[in-house]
Amino acid sequence: MTAFIKASFKVNYSDFNLDVDLQLPVSGITVVFGPSGSGKTTLLRCLAGFEKSGSLEIAGEVWHDKNKFVPTNERAIGMVFQESRLFPHLKVRENLLYGYKRTLMNLRKLHLDEVVRVLALENLLERGIEKLSGGEKQRVALGRALLTSPKLLLMDEPLAALDAQRKVEIIPFIRKIEQELSIPIIYVTHSMSEVLQLVDTMVILKEGNVVKCGPVEKVFSDIQLRDAIGDEHSGAILDTNVLDHDKEFGITRLDFMGQELSVPLQNITPGEGLRVHIHSKDVSLATQPPEGLTSVLNILKTKVKKIGNNIGYSVDIELDAGRPLLATITRKSLSNLNLQPGQPIYALIKAIRMVRENVNL
Repeated sequence: MTAFIKASFKVNYSDFNLDVDLQLPVSGITVVFGPSGSGKTTLLRCLAGFEKSGSLEIAGEVWHDKNKFVPTNERAIGMVFQESRLFPHLKVRENLLYGYKRTLMNLRKLHLDEVVRVLALENLLERGIEKLSGGEKQRVALGRALLTSPKLLLMDEPLAALDAQRKVEIIPFIRKIEQELSIPIIYVTHSMSEVLQLVDTMVILKEGNVVKCGPVEKVFSDIQLRDAIGDEHSGAILDTNVLDHDKEFGITRLDFMGQELSVPLQNITPGEGLRVHIHSKDVSLATQPPEGLTSVLNILKTKVKKIGNNIGYSVDIELDAGRPLLATITRKSLSNLNLQPGQPIYALIKAIRMVRENVNL
């Protein structure tokens, strides 16, 4: 039986209202995305128990409803902020153990050795905080939050203060926490590059309301959400597996639901997963597979799912390739192809970007 986080909040400020009703999986990383002022941090405050309006249930355990309110200090929640908020007078080890010592013994699910291993903190334990880089400080902040043995980890723009290289270092650790420790993460950001690399479930907020919530591949390819996602990122997110490498031609072959894709050579072991981003403007359509040789290596069999509204001279086409795929073509091409929902169509993909390389987007 699938467990959920069920959250419903209505918060009214003098200049802003939050009105959300969400059902999120108690697994994976849920990214809350939206512009400044959309309500992202207010939603985290509600989840943490800083606001008393609404209701919250975690995997069947009620933390907040009309009859019950579990205060913040009694909620099994770990919190990580943009600033690491470490204690400067304590060394790394003592910072890590701060929450652990204040967690009842029977509630301690995670221990120092395990968290240190997952976050690769072995060589930092005896260092002073002033001797840590920004990325190292955030890893320690993550470790301190984890050692409270939380049932839910809340992260409020934790990478916003870091440069691109430090972000590259931290992001794999966030994914590793979810995968190895099975702690659901709700991650707030306005950075699309972080969304692309981390997200399993995506929540888009705008002016205090939920615009869309669901698996990232469905949300990202929704033709109604171009404005919310941004034209520079509009397209599809596909999770693939590495088949093998053709070093002679500098190519890595990927399996995508039984179809093959080729990308520039990647330093990834065959069998491992690779998330890719395909921009809608890099997808052309054909009613038949190309005859003869073509320079396009990536051709997927798909079906037309939905035809969007006109965007000037162009139009978005939502495709079904087993997972959603998006193509932006001219209105003249739409007329020439005479596309209809349900029609088989071939997607010719001119470029594929590896999500893990998109940190500087």
